Amino acid sequence: MTGTSTRPLGATGADVTALTLGTSALGRTERVDDDTAAQVLATALDAGLTVDTSNEYGGGNSEVRVGRAWAERPGTASLLATKVDPLPSGPFDAERVRTSIAESRERLGMDHLPVVSLHDPERISFEDAVAPDGPWRALLDLREQGVVGAVGVAGGPVGLLRRFVATGEAQYVVTHNRWTLLDRSAGALLDDCAERGLGVFNAAPFGGGLLAKAPGTPGATYAYREAPPALLEAAAAMAAACERHGTDLATAALVFSLREPRVTSTIAGVTRVEQWERALAQAGADLPDELFAELEEHLPEREHWLLARES
Repeated sequence: MTGTSTRPLGATGADVTALTLGTSALGRTERVDDDTAAQVLATALDAGLTVDTSNEYGGGNSEVRVGRAWAERPGTASLLATKVDPLPSGPFDAERVRTSIAESRERLGMDHLPVVSLHDPERISFEDAVAPDGPWRALLDLREQGVVGAVGVAGGPVGLLRRFVATGEAQYVVTHNRWTLLDRSAGALLDDCAERGLGVFNAAPFGGGLLAKAPGTPGATYAYREAPPALLEAAAAMAAACERHGTDLATAALVFSLREPRVTSTIAGVTRVEQWERALAQAGADLPDELFAELEEHLPEREHWLLARES
């Protein structure tokens, strides 16, 4: 397995790399300067890697930076994926989707957006999302018009994503923090997608921080909040198991996602070239089945998964 190997994104006709570059942090100017972002994007695009962005990342700055790097590499084999978003505190309706797409086309410098997700639909009700004047129908209409290619949904709550899958209209999903060494909330969702032949992007394989850091690191987070004791204890036990097998927790966390047959591509966000090069090296690690069997013994009980908060 390598991070640059490609596979089809379900039945969309698009191919994605096993490892996708996430650009949420790369759009934040207070965290990443223009030169550093350009270097990261150049490394990814030169390697032909899939790049994931969104209309709202960095207030649109992520798409601007991605579009700039894309324009400098005509003929690159990389695939760009983006998402439609509402304005802060604004409506998430059909008109906003059309505007969001227009903004993304301009920033990315692309007339046709090949892969587009409805982003965080939990911000409105499912009924409002799929209504005739809702954002989902608008995105499907843009697909029919040829403005966008593959259409999917990217969000958190597993039950909500499964409802979109059940419509038969989504072509892929993006799930985050819910299929990791510490949390298997997305299991039923992955089954749904496999049964329907849908592609799956698994984002945040490090849980937003905890699985990428040494156990005991102050301020360790999981899914954008302070990690609870049960996850901290499990991560420490897993880290010890990894050390016994001659590897580290971050490498095992990434390989765990990459080796899952129901996952098409794993999204990893970085802010420096060194981090991306490390991720590519980790993706190629040959870890034994025995290690993952041992890690499974330390999986927190279901009550500690994100799914428990959503029920």
